[in-house]
Amino acid sequence: MPETLTISLDAMGGDHGPDVVLGGADIALQHKPHLKFELYGEEAHVLPVLERFPKLKAVSVFHDCEISISMDDKPSQALRRGRWKSGMWRAIESVKNGEADVCVSAGNTGALMAMSKFCLRTAEGISRPAMAAIWPTLVGESIVLDLGANVGADADQLVEFSVMGAAMARALFNLDRPTVGLLNIGVEEVKGLESVREAGSLLREANLANIAYSGFVEGDDIGKGKVDVVVTEGFSGNIALKTAEGTAKQIAEHLRNAMGSTLLTKLGYLLAKSAFDQLREKMDPRRANGAVFLGLNGVVIKSHGGTDAEGFAAAIEMGHDMAVNGLLSKIENDLEIFATFRSNLELAAE
Repeated sequence: MPETLTISLDAMGGDHGPDVVLGGADIALQHKPHLKFELYGEEAHVLPVLERFPKLKAVSVFHDCEISISMDDKPSQALRRGRWKSGMWRAIESVKNGEADVCVSAGNTGALMAMSKFCLRTAEGISRPAMAAIWPTLVGESIVLDLGANVGADADQLVEFSVMGAAMARALFNLDRPTVGLLNIGVEEVKGLESVREAGSLLREANLANIAYSGFVEGDDIGKGKVDVVVTEGFSGNIALKTAEGTAKQIAEHLRNAMGSTLLTKLGYLLAKSAFDQLREKMDPRRANGAVFLGLNGVVIKSHGGTDAEGFAAAIEMGHDMAVNGLLSKIENDLEIFATFRSNLELAAE
């Protein structure tokens, strides 16, 4: 465990700005007292809130920024307007300069990805960064990527996502050889897009030391926790994520209406309250808040813009765990192993 670990925060990001960002940082500090923070934002908005958290203030350095990126800014507009000047850019840049180990923002997703790619650059051996997040399952948690950073992906890119997702699972779940599955429309080898089938063949033939490739998985296998890492391209990954979120809200609303519909159901709710509390805790989206941009020369965490302080704290702690457990070095090592396999394959084909 390092003596200190520094997190840079885009204090103005998200739907609720400094209230949630600083409240979340204060909660994370209670859980991990060795944290320090670099705070970036507009002085008039951030400093009055920071005064409410004296312990956080004592381990934080504040940087006044000229502008903030809004949730409605287009990525290109954010880059033009906010490069060098915005709290979002400067929080990312602090990772590039070695002043912080991790950047966390609840701000505009497209702007954060564009700025992160422009500032940190894509890591060697990666053609496209991917957005990865933790997905609650019946047996625990899985990692799913890509969740929207890319629309479409070829076989090599799906393999890159597999390597990065497995490295993330090793860093967060303490697994030596995570199981990895490619999301497909069936488990049979003849089904699905050519890129998915080719990626499956590459992963099976490579038999990488740190990845246990398990073949194709279907949509309903994600929630079952059939594999530790589910890999897809961003279009279908984002649809799967939004569908799952919508279904969870729908079920919660149906339960709420059903439990309050009659005196008998209200009594039944009271008798089963502990069971419903356990269900609510397992389905609480704050526990899995935070998606990481994998494939960059630095760790950037995207928190949900509408989360509360507890959820933002979870995103900070995810970034902490990735830095402590050497996520970037694990990805680099595994990519080198796959690159060696790929080179040998090409030499054999000549």
